[in-house]
Amino acid sequence: YSAEVGLNRPTGSTRGNAGFRISSDVDISLVWRNSEIQDEQLLRVKQDKISNVQVESAGKRSRKHNIFQGSSAESILGKVRLEALQRPFMVLWKMDQKPVCPEGGACYHQKLEEGCGQYANDATKVREDADASGKCLVEYKATKDQVVRIKHLDTCKTQEMGFTTHSPVLGVSGKSASETVITLENGIIKSSDVEETHTLSVNAHHKAATKVLSRQSLTLKKIEVGPAEVAGKDAASVVKSLDDKLMSVGVMGEKVKTKCKGCPNLMDTWKAVRSQLELDSLSKAEAPKSFLMLLHSLRKASKSEILTVLPQLVDAVTSAQTPSSLAAILEFLDFSKKEGLMLQERFLYACGFASHPTENMLHSLLELSQGKIGSTDIKESTVIIMGALLRKLCLKGACEVPTVVKVKEMLLAGPDSTQVESEIQMYLLALKNALLPEGVPVLAKYAESEVGAFSTIAITALQRYNPELITPEVKKMLNRIYHQNQRIYEKNVRAAAADVIMSSSPSYMEVKNLLLSIGHLPHEMNKYMLSKVQDILRFEMPACKLVRQVMKDMVSHNYDRFSKTGSSSAFSGFMARTADVTCTYNLDILYSGSGTLRRSNMNIYGQSNNALLHGLQVTIEAQGLESLIAATPDEGEEDLESFAGMSALLFDVQLRPVTFFKGYSDLMSKMFSMSGDPINVVKGLILLTDHSQVIPLQSGLRANAEFQGGLAIDISGGMEISLWYRESKTSVNNRGALVVIGNVTVDTDFVSAGVEVGFETEATLDFITTVQFSEYPFLVCMQMDKTTFPFREMVSKQEKLPSGQTFFSKKSRDQLVPGSEFPLHQENSNMCKKVFEQAW
Repeated sequence: YSAEVGLNRPTGSTRGNAGFRISSDVDISLVWRNSEIQDEQLLRVKQDKISNVQVESAGKRSRKHNIFQGSSAESILGKVRLEALQRPFMVLWKMDQKPVCPEGGACYHQKLEEGCGQYANDATKVREDADASGKCLVEYKATKDQVVRIKHLDTCKTQEMGFTTHSPVLGVSGKSASETVITLENGIIKSSDVEETHTLSVNAHHKAATKVLSRQSLTLKKIEVGPAEVAGKDAASVVKSLDDKLMSVGVMGEKVKTKCKGCPNLMDTWKAVRSQLELDSLSKAEAPKSFLMLLHSLRKASKSEILTVLPQLVDAVTSAQTPSSLAAILEFLDFSKKEGLMLQERFLYACGFASHPTENMLHSLLELSQGKIGSTDIKESTVIIMGALLRKLCLKGACEVPTVVKVKEMLLAGPDSTQVESEIQMYLLALKNALLPEGVPVLAKYAESEVGAFSTIAITALQRYNPELITPEVKKMLNRIYHQNQRIYEKNVRAAAADVIMSSSPSYMEVKNLLLSIGHLPHEMNKYMLSKVQDILRFEMPACKLVRQVMKDMVSHNYDRFSKTGSSSAFSGFMARTADVTCTYNLDILYSGSGTLRRSNMNIYGQSNNALLHGLQVTIEAQGLESLIAATPDEGEEDLESFAGMSALLFDVQLRPVTFFKGYSDLMSKMFSMSGDPINVVKGLILLTDHSQVIPLQSGLRANAEFQGGLAIDISGGMEISLWYRESKTSVNNRGALVVIGNVTVDTDFVSAGVEVGFETEATLDFITTVQFSEYPFLVCMQMDKTTFPFREMVSKQEKLPSGQTFFSKKSRDQLVPGSEFPLHQENSNMCKKVFEQAW
């Protein structure tokens, strides 16, 4: 008998596997058979007959790198474990039934079942619970001298439950296969060979992948006359008569708890990586790498240990998502005080980005929102993030647990429960995160509000819903807003309504009416809508076929309508296209007729495994700036208060918006004190990928898989206005570093082996808009730049014996990805030349 486990990359040679192989000679005899049911038999491994035990490396290595070289089985397994292999061991076999294994402490009893040789005469499928893989669908294909047993591992049900990231784009995919080939000779099993493989890969970069190869083999060496069969009524009485110390056990492998000698504790890890986690270092790859190291330590730490490293580790402690980490952070933070607002918000954002949030986490935020909170900003962030947790729990199938139901009721009733504008916005933003089907009527109601901010939030929230939930009634409401059937709306509200109409399976007449409106809109909105239609056609969005059909009508499509000029624009493009992921961006800019910015909207999407992730949305909105340049406001915007602010949505989570200025007096004070320094929107560490899985192998061994991806991010934005030069500039700066690490380990109490794969990168993306309004038409230059960035892939393997002997190898590959300025429309390029010519 032999069992082997090897760990590597899927493309790696088996010669380079990390792992081990154990083999021995086995003497099996028939003890008893049921006189009435011949296929019910009791087999015994005779005492002192397990011999020639060998433990060796699964890979082929030189003597220098082979930690098993020169070691005996006793030195590796230990005397106690080796003796355990020689204890009495029996297997009860029932044809077409689950086997029961009475045993007395032997270590690899479940492996012997493959040699018991259940097979069918014809091709058949059955459900079996015959080994450590759990209850699985098994298919048999039999010929005269061979039986092939295919186990469909994707159907296996075990008690081991892991967790994974809610977004498939950021998640991990797996493939498994298992096949047993049983060879017969004259009706006797000559050999039974099993091979199973388990492959795990990161969806966004499938080269970051691991493979577990598990093999077992039972080969007949010789047959000789055995001892006489024991008489008895049933197997239980026979076993008791032979040895009353034997007891019946199942086939599932036991979890091995290995003690790590000399491993650093949480405080030691924190001291080692502390300098890498300073706020000024968050754009370097060392920051998320250190973050992931801490995460592993935090998940093993107690509440008291965690409290010793706060407040510096708020992001990591929250991302650990253990009962101890949540209890520690809630005990440490005092939300009733105005001090420590940055730490409080970092905790809330980390909750929003939680990979597998629990009901307890949501309950903690619910209690927090109902208690005393010293800062209104923190109160708003708490409720907004509750919406994000609500959605993730519903995606996990926990939409009906008590806390989720309570929060649902609170958010749906929230907008109507207050008259305070900031609180209404807070609840609407929470509903934008929650994406509850029941929230559609609430958002539809506020979309027609007289307050522009309510309308904008509600309509942009509806845009995030599945088009199937945008009912005919909601579409009618959106058309009323766009066409101003009942009252006048602000331009940015109308533009947002048009976006939702075009992205929600519009009808022929809806598209036709949108096209017919071009030419009858405010000047810059004419140009925006024209640019939007052209972008739909150029980028071949879902509505493009219908738009082309409508444009066959010359009334809808003519030179007068499609020759409108202006500076507003809409443009979509590809940031990256690989075999694993497609990354797209779009930039929408809407100006007022006076030349001041009304709305700037940048979106980045990732698509992988037929799933879409809204990676980033940064929106800058401004209004009421016409008084600065003595210009006339557009229709419906005459009485708007001076305002500029920025809102960010990151990895499907809407964050609390920030305000640059509000009111004329605030605007004027900022005008004279404006340094041009950007205002921070979000800065911290995010756990993007989080996958944990236990793979029970048929041999009884267990492979533990852990994949984590950490992102250090710094998003800031700014707005400058120069009355002297009659120029405004808005900027959105995105800096980040990403590290993804996946490892698979097999730990026993006599040897451990593992493989680790990963990749890391650092990147910067800047979006700058410069507007010169000294003359009309004003000049607008948009720039979207990606700097040259490094990209590194790594793989390492290790084997370790309890004696301390260790094998370790590591390889990496580095490359530089050239920077670029993302292409926008030709009109923008022409304007940029004029802007910079004048600046020069």
